[in-house]
Amino acid sequence: MRHGASSATLISFEENRTTEEARHITMPQTEHFAQTSGNRPAPRIVEIPLGDPRIKDFVAFHWRLYKGDPFWTPQLNADLLGNKLLGTIGLLTPENPYHKTASATHFMAYRDDRPVGRISAVVNRRYNEYYGSKIGNFGFFEVEEDYEAAAALLDAARDWIKAQGMDTMRGPGEYGNATHERQACLIDGFDTPPAVELTHNPPYYREFFERYGLQKAKDYHAYLLDLTKPSSERITQIAELAQARRNITTRPVEMSRFVEDIRLVISLYNQAWADNWGFLPITEEEADALAESLKPIIDPGLVRFAFIDGEPVAVLGTFPDPNWALRPRWKWYGDSDAVRLARLLLMRRHIPRVRLMFFGIVPGHRRSGVDALLFKEIHEYANTRGYTTCDISMLLEDNDLVLRASEFMGGHRYKTWRIFDLPL
Repeated sequence: MRHGASSATLISFEENRTTEEARHITMPQTEHFAQTSGNRPAPRIVEIPLGDPRIKDFVAFHWRLYKGDPFWTPQLNADLLGNKLLGTIGLLTPENPYHKTASATHFMAYRDDRPVGRISAVVNRRYNEYYGSKIGNFGFFEVEEDYEAAAALLDAARDWIKAQGMDTMRGPGEYGNATHERQACLIDGFDTPPAVELTHNPPYYREFFERYGLQKAKDYHAYLLDLTKPSSERITQIAELAQARRNITTRPVEMSRFVEDIRLVISLYNQAWADNWGFLPITEEEADALAESLKPIIDPGLVRFAFIDGEPVAVLGTFPDPNWALRPRWKWYGDSDAVRLARLLLMRRHIPRVRLMFFGIVPGHRRSGVDALLFKEIHEYANTRGYTTCDISMLLEDNDLVLRASEFMGGHRYKTWRIFDLPL
């Protein structure tokens, strides 16, 4: 055994081929059988390639695992599987643009034909080309409190990633761990629901990863801010001083030029975050998809730009949290996409929580006071609209400038997530 994992044997009708030949064959029926202890049946691992109809079972598994959990909030099934009526191209479908520069597969674990876990394995070629790295990612990791099944799933992802020529396995994520992807294992803050695009999982996931041999790569933090409290006098003073010293103008997102403004958000984000760990530039295609997803919920007054001498230098992008409405209610009428979307449409103008998702100042202007000015304006606007709390996330553990700014604004740390690495 390696890294505390269970050994696994590849069972395939292609046994007569060489290892190198078999590596390049799509085998929908590929299975692994892990060693077991006691009288329990060994977990059976089944590969589900991209485009396989069983991907619906892969998605359905998390609904069974988290049934009744008051905090867990998944994406819409349409975001993962696609929906022609809604015009969405699911992330887990071959048609999604993500797969133009990535290779992916999926595995499910079974005991006595009952699903007990799942995992994905991905090599994002664009990420590796950007960093000159050989990193493969595991993601969509969900498992019952069953370490043997967890280890067998990690084995399957590890073996697949290693076969692609990678030297590191990183995760968890959805597919990957670029800064703008939904990712990471929650290790602190299990008693509150996650804001949009943030993850929630059982505490035992961390134990399983560490037992397997995965090691910490990086932590992310979230801060919670009480918007009902006034801004500090110090923030007001800094904002006023900044305006007095520089030719600073600000404005909110304009809905008449919404797509262009969201592209400006992304442009500023790409400049401001370029030196951060795990950063991968958001493409124009991804920016347009983001604009489409945000348009139904955006409150223009919560997204503000700062300009110095007419040049865009900063953005504070805050959005009403759709998870407030999309969180499953576990009622008799169910939590289908239709039910959750109807609830969002009814509640979207009465959501009390917001998430600060884009907080970026381009290099050369980071101590100009524009952050205090933008925060002051958004805080004042939020108070007029009934917003009560703000989630500020995901913040890198070593980004001291942003962490101090979050505390300066009055936030307190309330969640932490971890990314893990395993050398191959």
